[in-house]
Amino acid sequence: MHMSGKTKRELASGFNSRAIHAGWEPDEHMGSINVPIYASTTYEQNGLAELRGGFEYGRVANPTVRSLEHTLAALEDAKYARVFASGMAATDALIRILVRPGDHVILGNDAYGGTYRLLNNDYGEWGLELSIVDTSDLDAVAAAIQPNTKLIWLETPTNPALTVTDIEGVVAIKQHAQVVVDNTFATPYLQSPLALGADYVLHSTTKYLGGHSDVLGGAVVTNDEHVDERLLYFQGCVGAVSSPFDAYLTARGIKTLAVRMDRHCSNAQQVAEYLQSRPEVKQVLYPGLPDHPGHDIAAKQMRGFGGMMSVRFHKEDHARQACMNTRLVCLAESLGGVESLIEHPEKMTHVSAEGSELVPPTDLVRISIGIEDIEDLLADFEQALDALD
Repeated sequence: MHMSGKTKRELASGFNSRAIHAGWEPDEHMGSINVPIYASTTYEQNGLAELRGGFEYGRVANPTVRSLEHTLAALEDAKYARVFASGMAATDALIRILVRPGDHVILGNDAYGGTYRLLNNDYGEWGLELSIVDTSDLDAVAAAIQPNTKLIWLETPTNPALTVTDIEGVVAIKQHAQVVVDNTFATPYLQSPLALGADYVLHSTTKYLGGHSDVLGGAVVTNDEHVDERLLYFQGCVGAVSSPFDAYLTARGIKTLAVRMDRHCSNAQQVAEYLQSRPEVKQVLYPGLPDHPGHDIAAKQMRGFGGMMSVRFHKEDHARQACMNTRLVCLAESLGGVESLIEHPEKMTHVSAEGSELVPPTDLVRISIGIEDIEDLLADFEQALDALD
């Protein structure tokens, strides 16, 4: 049989192929198709400071974790990726590397409350300046840039209002600042921020990348070698690292990311259209709807509209009731798993934004659409809305 000279890495050019094969080759010892869980805190050395494969101590580096990093870099078409114990651990590491007291950061006015809390409350005490801006308004972003602006921190789509920001547009006006894109909602399958000019990509791998609501993690992806070296330093010297088992679960989830995202997107589009037809609903915030303010930009920079949406009701009490009325859709925080979840951001995920301009409307609920049968999801939302007082 004729064999081509191409390696597995060269053959795995498509997204699904990279999600399955990038980051790991079957090992010579046992031929394991999946990366093993290297549950070892330390590694035998060939001699004094003569490391085997660059591994010495589990907090500094681990083969299972390293494999996941290679996979994430491949999916984002990046040179480097580093993973951490959670999305917030990744966020904290990147902030500490990129800014100093007296520097200025621009953050979107619909960002995750935990990101706002860290930048405003904790780093604010160290002298960090923070401006809250509607990043979908490029003129507002340009006006907010100061001589000491170091970072423009984007979420697109945002959490929870699903606002879409033109990444290339922000890059074009960023001047001396650097651009971070939290790509958690979109995932590498739907959006490639580095290709659009962003400097860094952040993920809560807890969400769609893991995909099964059973593992915490975070990641920073970049093409900047110096920042990658600093991230590696923070992994070992600060220690908010992923465990080998968590890295394994995340890598396993990534193998089905593309097929899951296709189903998330398909289900979400149909649910959004149904909810938009209900008289109890004031507004459905989903980029896949033609009347969404960011629909055209999302269509340009994303390969699908994702599985997240938010719904605003005419009555605040209806928002709370809807969260309690669903049966198949679980009342729970987080997102991106195979199961559908509903929550009230003002009372749940975004409590940390209390007292700020980032507080979500009280009539808004956020829904993470899973991969259940669409007929069952629509039936659950129908009975939940029919039961509203």
